[in-house]
Amino acid sequence: MRISIPGESMNGGPLEVPHYGDQIQDHANLNIPAEAKVLITYETVKGNYPDGTPYELRKPVYAIQNEEFGSLQTVLTSPRIAQQTIGLGFIDALDDAAILANVDEFDTDKDGISGKANYVWDVKTNTLKIGKFGWKSNQPSLEQQIAGAFNGDMGLTTYLFPENNCPSPQNDCANAPNGGAPEVTDRQLKHVLIYQAALAVPTRRDYKKENVLKGKNLFRELACIKCHVDNFVTDNNYAILPQIQNIQVRPYSDFLLHDMGEKLADNRPDFLASGREWRTQPLWGIGLIETVNNHTFLLHDGRARNIEEAILWHGGEAEKSKNDFMQLTQAERQYLLDFINSL
Repeated sequence: MRISIPGESMNGGPLEVPHYGDQIQDHANLNIPAEAKVLITYETVKGNYPDGTPYELRKPVYAIQNEEFGSLQTVLTSPRIAQQTIGLGFIDALDDAAILANVDEFDTDKDGISGKANYVWDVKTNTLKIGKFGWKSNQPSLEQQIAGAFNGDMGLTTYLFPENNCPSPQNDCANAPNGGAPEVTDRQLKHVLIYQAALAVPTRRDYKKENVLKGKNLFRELACIKCHVDNFVTDNNYAILPQIQNIQVRPYSDFLLHDMGEKLADNRPDFLASGREWRTQPLWGIGLIETVNNHTFLLHDGRARNIEEAILWHGGEAEKSKNDFMQLTQAERQYLLDFINSL
């Protein structure tokens, strides 16, 4: 659970919560109290397609309990599930121009879609750079994404984040034994970076089948392709993994921020991302999530139990595409789902 208080840090990012930082640590080492616990319950949202077919969504409701270092009842919150770790090297190897080519922040073409780039703090260069990673594009590079996860999720220090994740007055945390300074050495971080950069995306399946090809056409007709962009070329100067330089990739994402409507809003800004804006999630590999993870929980908080539910939660800039999807026949809706599952 990401947390912050209203306002901006000196670098333009979210303001950390006193005594807690920017993320609730709901687990802890032996004899050290967890910062708090997050309880999730679900409300059922029922509806019908125009053709009468019923559907059912689940809306998450969050409660924070057992706060150890002061109340968290009024802080800004943003629940997150982990994203796929495939194809990250390809994303890291995209240059700024490739991402900016799809920006239309003020909707000059009047299609209702106005993606914008997030500019976030790069701790290595002490400058603002285009964000590429994270649910709100709030990390500028794969290396910083990895180091941030080491620090925020596991409490491990690196040369990028050398301070222990123990906000004052968490003395038990601060006084606990550590694994060195830094705990993840530069060599180890480099090896993890290369490994993550090299994790490939799966080969597509069933892409020549008639139902999948019909779904591909519908994907374009419904303007899903406007945000889930399928054509990029990696930079020819990507030094971390030269083998993936100048490669055409089809992530089905523009890596830009889009207003997804009030129903998906977390109301927590993150650099230039408003509380209603999210980065377009890449769709490559989505059809194998169930095989790999034994679940298909999608969207930033896992509320959607499958691709269909994820589509039905779309709003804001995607409201028209969602409504057009609902107007399709049951067979056509299945064609679209078959295409997405082939990615």
